[in-house]
Amino acid sequence: MGFEVQSEAINALMASLKGEYRIFAPKKIAGGGRFSDTDCIRYGEVTTVEEVVFDEKSDYSFKEAILPVSQTLFFFTENETKQAEAPDKGAVIFMRSCDVHGLRRLDEMYLNNGPADYYYDRLRKHVKIVLMGCEKSFENCFCVSMDANFTDQYDMSIDKQPDGSYLVDVKEDSWAKALTDMGCKETDVSPAYVTKNDITVEVAPHLTAEVACSKMWDEYDYRCVDCGRCNFVCPTCTCFTMQDIYYTDNGRAGERRRVWASCMVDGFTDVAGGGSYRKNNGQRMRFRVLHKVLDYKQRNGHHMCVGCGRCDDICPEYISFSHCVNRLQEAMAEVNEK
Repeated sequence: MGFEVQSEAINALMASLKGEYRIFAPKKIAGGGRFSDTDCIRYGEVTTVEEVVFDEKSDYSFKEAILPVSQTLFFFTENETKQAEAPDKGAVIFMRSCDVHGLRRLDEMYLNNGPADYYYDRLRKHVKIVLMGCEKSFENCFCVSMDANFTDQYDMSIDKQPDGSYLVDVKEDSWAKALTDMGCKETDVSPAYVTKNDITVEVAPHLTAEVACSKMWDEYDYRCVDCGRCNFVCPTCTCFTMQDIYYTDNGRAGERRRVWASCMVDGFTDVAGGGSYRKNNGQRMRFRVLHKVLDYKQRNGHHMCVGCGRCDDICPEYISFSHCVNRLQEAMAEVNEK
């Protein structure tokens, strides 16, 4: 059901949801940028629609709203363990089409890649999606190439209009009733989405694992500085490590936490005995790229990458993931000539 609404109605709806949900959306964090005296756009809790940034791409993805950077799994003492309590509220998350596709990738990794992850599943069951329409393509986006520019998987869509009103398409019955009861005007609504990006990505046809033998990866040995930023802004990266935190007043009690990790940083593949599967930055780049556009697709039928372009936005060495993917066709030809 579509409506044309003013901010007062959206804010009233959001206020009615606060008892059951925490509401997350991209918002401007003053002074939170990577450089001094700069801001950033990052997901955080909001209470009004005016806090939501509609006209810029968020520097970080929605991921930390559903998959915390550091998450306590359980507490322990000398004699017992206690599972950390589940969040007391669900989550309503404002996200763009590429991020909705990214959420699907997280679901596949945490829910369908073997037994379901208990800690992810118990929150995911209580997530509602508000789709933010895209009137234009942002810098470094290539979502069209990755078939992530459109989705109809949402509970409500919202498009901000030039006059300050909003067009919403509501699939959640209780939300539609609330807007109807407020006297909001019904109208036909189709969420905005882009059909063309400035960047086009073409994954090499008949791409195979043999591309791993290409010399193209060698240049990343010195270009990449293994900071891991690309992993942390990516909506589909899922790797984590475990940390045991011991309390200072009792060294035998503490908590176990799941903490985001990065396949691009030194030491990620270290194993017992001092071995390491990927020692060079080029080898790590190869693994990351081929995981996003080769082996994941072989298992699931679509690419892991959703074309949001955040990895290109944040890289301090100006390494372009989209450019790297476009080079794979040349790399395959090089390998086949051998």
